[in-house]
Amino acid sequence: ERIETYRRLLMSASVPNLELLSERDRRFARRLFGSLSSLPRSASLNEGAQQIWQHPRVRDEMLDLLEVLPNRISHLDLELGMDADIPLRIHARYTRREILAALGDSDGLRAPTWQEGVLWLPNVPVDVFAFTLDKTSDSFSPTTRYRDYALSSDLIHWESQSVTSQASATGQRYLHHEALRSQILLFSRLNVSSRAYWCLGTAKYVRHEGDRPIGITWKLDTKLPADLYTSFAAAVA
Repeated sequence: ERIETYRRLLMSASVPNLELLSERDRRFARRLFGSLSSLPRSASLNEGAQQIWQHPRVRDEMLDLLEVLPNRISHLDLELGMDADIPLRIHARYTRREILAALGDSDGLRAPTWQEGVLWLPNVPVDVFAFTLDKTSDSFSPTTRYRDYALSSDLIHWESQSVTSQASATGQRYLHHEALRSQILLFSRLNVSSRAYWCLGTAKYVRHEGDRPIGITWKLDTKLPADLYTSFAAAVA
């Protein structure tokens, strides 16, 4: 869907009328234009589109790329099962910028920078967790080497930030998300050299232990494919 929507947008002879796009397609457009444009974050989505259409060779090269990308799809992606306007698919890979654009965290060309591994979006409402499995890199300090790993094909052990206590509003939201009618959405990558994260889909609370950080076991609503589970297990072996 992402490839086909990008192709449809880029094949337009003139700048697409963003007002006529569905909300789902507008979020696709924000992903695409925000990734290609060199304009600052404060620019509007339409300004980003205008810049791209001033460079037809860039669009031609993107269209050439989109012709070969289907051959690199390694997993059958699945419906996310959240709001229909959110263009994310389970077992597809996304950069942080794409994740934010898909979740509607901005109306401009680009969403604000997201540096941490946790993000609360009350407008959805959803807690988004993006974690790296292999933390042997120097990019992680002793206080950020959280113990995140797959216990099985549908159970993920995850640790909150070290400042989060069970009694805090954030901790309570994690532990009681179902009663509060908020969702948990997990993304994971093998190591810091990977720009994109696998979308693991939504998950539900199972149990917890400890405090500052809280160790939580989440049950995925959709199981990991066998090869992904194997690679996840190997990353923390």
